[in-house]
Amino acid sequence: MSAIEDLCRTMARLREPGGCPWDQEQTHATLVRCLIDEVSELIDTIDRQDLPHMREELGDVLIQIVFHARLAEEAGQFNFEDVARDINDKLIRRHPHVFGTDKLHTSDQVIAQWELIKSTEKKLGPPKSGMFKAQPPRLPALMLAEAVWKQIEKEQLPVGESVDRTQVQALGRHLTAETLGRMLFEIAAASRAQGLDPEGALRQHAAKVMRDVEQRVQARTS
Repeated sequence: MSAIEDLCRTMARLREPGGCPWDQEQTHATLVRCLIDEVSELIDTIDRQDLPHMREELGDVLIQIVFHARLAEEAGQFNFEDVARDINDKLIRRHPHVFGTDKLHTSDQVIAQWELIKSTEKKLGPPKSGMFKAQPPRLPALMLAEAVWKQIEKEQLPVGESVDRTQVQALGRHLTAETLGRMLFEIAAASRAQGLDPEGALRQHAAKVMRDVEQRVQARTS
């Protein structure tokens, strides 16, 4: 029996009658905070290059996946095997240059092909609501803004007055990791001094940018 099978059996035992009262009370929703915490702790070990503790934190993240899969299995929806099979099939499908006859030689080529295959798969799935790719609601605002701008740049979407492209280019020419960190810290400090929520403010502006872009594109096509 493999270590993964042992882990799944242990999780099942914790959930069974006579198992752990805490584990038996959990739902997908109640485990969300646990997942966020465990991923954050894993990221910390990566940042610190702490390999011994990274191994431990990877296990803590893995048990969250096993836990969710077990809850779904109990509800007759899917199990851990289904999760593993789906992601394995996806990896093979999106790497035809490894598992097929395609030949790619650079990371840029791989990324372009991945996006092409992904877009084809999405077209076969449920239709996307809105112009922008849906982002997880709990995604940090800074990552949300970066994702929105990535799509704007990739598809050359019109931003109007919601984003000053000239200012973005000017900042980019002189920006370093050190100056960026200082600027973000100073913004956070100034926000606190004024009683403002920088996370909420950025999330609201990102939403405004998306609305403005969609309105401009609709105006062009109407």
